[in-house]
This record gives sequence, C-alpha cells and structure tokens, in this order.
Amino acid sequence: GQPFDAPPGGGGGFEFSGRGDQAAGNRSEADFSEFFESIFGRGGSGPGPQRRQAGRAPRQGTDHHARIGIALADAYSGARRTVNLRMPVADESGRSSVTERSLEVAIPAGVRSGQKLRLAGQGGAGQGGGPAGDLYLEIDILPHPVFRLDGRDVSFDLPLSPWEAALGATVTAPTPSGLVQLTIPPASAPGRRLRLRGKGLPGQVAGDLYAVLAIALPPVVTPEDTAAYQAMGLAFAGFEPRAALAAAASGLACRPGPPARPGC
Repeated sequence: GQPFDAPPGGGGGFEFSGRGDQAAGNRSEADFSEFFESIFGRGGSGPGPQRRQAGRAPRQGTDHHARIGIALADAYSGARRTVNLRMPVADESGRSSVTERSLEVAIPAGVRSGQKLRLAGQGGAGQGGGPAGDLYLEIDILPHPVFRLDGRDVSFDLPLSPWEAALGATVTAPTPSGLVQLTIPPASAPGRRLRLRGKGLPGQVAGDLYAVLAIALPPVVTPEDTAAYQAMGLAFAGFEPRAALAAAASGLACRPGPPARPGC
C-alpha cells in the first residue's frame, strides 16, 4: 500500500489512546502501566512474573482506539494505505519505550466521518495466553476545498455567468468522481440547488450531489466593459431587483392582479 498522508497537526495520521473514552493527549502513566502489565504482568522481569501469570486465567488484551484522517476521494472510492502508529512497548527488563508500528489498512468505499473500523487482534496483548485486543480506527474525512459533506449528501458552489443563468446553458461541472455535463434551466436564480441523484457518498443508499448556483459577474476593465454594462442597464431599465425585498420588509406582500401597488 501507499504511505498514508497525515492530516495537519496529526501524528502519522493517528491520535492514539489505550481506552475508548480517553484522548491521545490525555493519556496518563497509568494507561502505559496497564498496557505493559497486559504484556508482561506485574513486577519485574524473570521467573517471578511468569509464575504469577501462569496461575491466571487467560484474559483478552485491552482494545485500543485511534483516529485517522482520510481524503474525500478515499471515502468515495476506497483505498489501501500503510499507516504508522506510535505504540508503547516494554522490553524484558520492564523498561518502557515508544515505537512505531506499520499496518496495512483497507478503507472501504462509502465510509463516513465518525465510523469505526475494527482491526481484530491489533490491540493490547492478552494475559495468561489470552487473545490480543482489537484496534478501532475512527474515520475523520478531511475538509475539501470545493465539496461539502452533509451525511451522505455532497454539495458545491457552481459559478455561472449572468447570461447562462438567464438563458440556460449546458456547463461542465466537477464531481468527486469526475467531470459531468450539467444542464442549467433558464431563469435560474442564485442559490438554486440542482440535484444529481446518487452522485453523493456511496453506500447501501447513496447520497445525492447538489450544485448550488452562484452568479459570477464579468470584471469591468476596459471602456467597452463599462459600455456593455450601461447598455444592459438601459435594456432592463424597468427591472427592480429589490421590489420583493422592500415589500417583505414593510410587511406588505405583492398580490397578483390589479390594482398593483408601486414597487410590485
């Protein structure tokens, strides 16, 4: 697998703790002590601990928990990544240290933030010959510069020229899985949401992808640009974009049919 890219401020892509209810930054010496005891038993090295451990019933090791940041593309298509964990270990003399440990992790398509992946037998060592605990990886999908996640639904802002929004058009739009051709209906107002059914995050029921329309105005750079906007203003001299706003602010609603009030 490929090396996993760590999120900003992360330690190899993970935050590690020995207990599910304790963050990595808050682990105490007691947590490490329990971890070491799960491997070597209480006391120092040599035959003493082995005799005491031999009398114990087999006991499963402690489950460990970590958080992993992944890209939106990994959540869409799935991936295999080699990830590094910093784990506490102890040698035969009982001296503790922290070592890095690499794991090959399969990230399934459609995984969501907050979902936990279980890696059986990758947690703390068992006692008295018991099985090792499990490692739980909590998924955190990292923010994307274009796409926004809401559950399995995904949305993004799609800029349009004024004439594309007014007259309608077919434009090229990005999606997390590639480019698509999107039909813009005539008279599309800013903020309108166009739905691409089933193009959101995959799953048993896939989410939808929403293009949120926005108007991008051409810049005024040359005298010709200024003249073009002035001509547009003359052509639409009767258009009052704030008529409905003024009516709503005064508590008066514009009703269809005569007699029409000023501004309606």
